[in-house]
Amino acid sequence: MSRKTERLVNLTIALLATKRYITKSEIFRTVDGYEGSDESKERMFERDKDDLRNLGIEIEVGSFDPLFEDESGYRIKPENYQFQLGEVNAQEITLLSLAAEAWRGESMGPAALSALNKLHAIGIESDTELLLDLAPAIITQDENLAVAISAITSKTVLSFTYLSENLQPQSRVLEPYAVTSRYGHWYIFGEDLDRKAPRIFRLDRISGELKLQGRSGAFEIPADIDVNSAFAKSLDLLSARIFLREGRCLNLRNRALPISSESAPVGWQECTIDYRDRERFVEEILWYGDDVIVAEPKDLRDEIRDILKSGVVKYG
Repeated sequence: MSRKTERLVNLTIALLATKRYITKSEIFRTVDGYEGSDESKERMFERDKDDLRNLGIEIEVGSFDPLFEDESGYRIKPENYQFQLGEVNAQEITLLSLAAEAWRGESMGPAALSALNKLHAIGIESDTELLLDLAPAIITQDENLAVAISAITSKTVLSFTYLSENLQPQSRVLEPYAVTSRYGHWYIFGEDLDRKAPRIFRLDRISGELKLQGRSGAFEIPADIDVNSAFAKSLDLLSARIFLREGRCLNLRNRALPISSESAPVGWQECTIDYRDRERFVEEILWYGDDVIVAEPKDLRDEIRDILKSGVVKYG
């Protein structure tokens, strides 16, 4: 990652996590990469703001108190943190997936964490819960990823053995259209030739190696594929009953439906929440630690309990 790109990543995280406007002087003191004279820092900051705005990231300008002429400050509202990509083709989706994974890998690296720590040191509180989707995840460097991308580029059919949810091996033949990253895992999307329908497969559930089958240019990638829609349709909608500690777990709380119940302990709120990806949901619950209690379903509660027990045994 270049020095400028690293600075942009760190600046974005600082502006996204802050609970109030932060001034230029505070940014220069906390975000790595702003060096040289005051004029040089000013020029770098102005260019960085333009670059972020060109990417579709809206930077809000304001002050601490509108009644006084305080120094202007900056922040990025989470609801405004999005990219307007317009229409993209299958190859561009693949490249964007790789770029997104690079962003995840760097988003909470040492330099970015240093910026948040420095902000805290000068009295600026940050809400790291808003950065949940940028949080570090365990990502396996699967050798099959390179094979998948090569097959998409050359339009070559793939064959492989896939482990189903109940860990039963199944033979699959796929016309690969795109790869995508979700919650620290890589997925490959395409047309399942045996089932004659679009399917998504998680790379780390592939047993053995992906194998190229037949000649290159064997198929065409549809121009109108929608990986996000296909990903959502591939997972059943599930529901859980949980208790959330009051004032915590903002991302879960925003998606949850409160239950009017007197069974919740003091300081807790009972909710139901829908989810599709069980593994992602388990990771999300574990992220919040003792601020979440799962009541139902029992198998989900047992799974989380077993993970916590194994963690205690392994790490003490």
